[in-house]
Amino acid sequence: MRDAKLREIDERAFLRRLDPMLDVYGAAMDPPPEQLPGRRTIMERHTAYPAFRAFVAERRGALARLPGPLHGFTYGFHGARGQWWHDVVFEALAARGGPEHAATWLNDAFEVAELHVRPDAQGRGLGRGLLTALCAGRPERTVVLSTLERRPDTPARRLYRSVGMVDLLTDFEFPGGGPRYAVMGGTLPLAAPLATGAPPQ
Repeated sequence: MRDAKLREIDERAFLRRLDPMLDVYGAAMDPPPEQLPGRRTIMERHTAYPAFRAFVAERRGALARLPGPLHGFTYGFHGARGQWWHDVVFEALAARGGPEHAATWLNDAFEVAELHVRPDAQGRGLGRGLLTALCAGRPERTVVLSTLERRPDTPARRLYRSVGMVDLLTDFEFPGGGPRYAVMGGTLPLAAPLATGAPPQ
C-alpha cells in the first residue's frame, strides 16, 4: 500500500505494539478468541530469543512521528536448541531424512515466527516487502517457517516459493493438535522473486 511504510522496531517497540499486532493476527488467521492470550504470551517470550528482529507496516499518523494503523507485521530470530518450534521441527526432519538432513536446515537458521497482513491490505506487496526486509542481511545460512497447510497454492505458499523456499514437511501436526502446517525452508539470501503471474502478496 502506498500509504503504508515498513519500519524496523526493537523489542520495546514490539511489546508496545502487541495489541495492534494481535488484531492483525486475528484478522489474518481467524483463530478461536480463546487462543489469543496464549499467542500474546508466546510473542512476548520471543522477544528474548537470540538476534530477534521485527518489522511493521503502518500508516503514519497525522503528526509525522506518530504511528498510525498497523497493516501488517513480521518477526523472527535465530533458531536454537531448547526453543519449542525448533526442537519439534528438528525431530520431525530427522525422522524424515536423518539427523544430517535436520541439521542442514536448522543448525544455522533464521526462524520467521510470524508474518501477517490484514486481509484488506493483502495483494499489494506488503507481505513480500515485510519478508524481504526481515531477511535482508541476516547472517544465518537458512530461513525456515511454518504456514497453514490449507492447500498447496495459498498466497502465502506462493510468496515463499517465489523467493526460493521449498516444502520440508507437509500435512504436519504440531504437538497438542490443531490445524495442519507446512514447514518450509530456503537458503539466505532469499532468491529474487520468480515471475509467477500471481498478484503480489
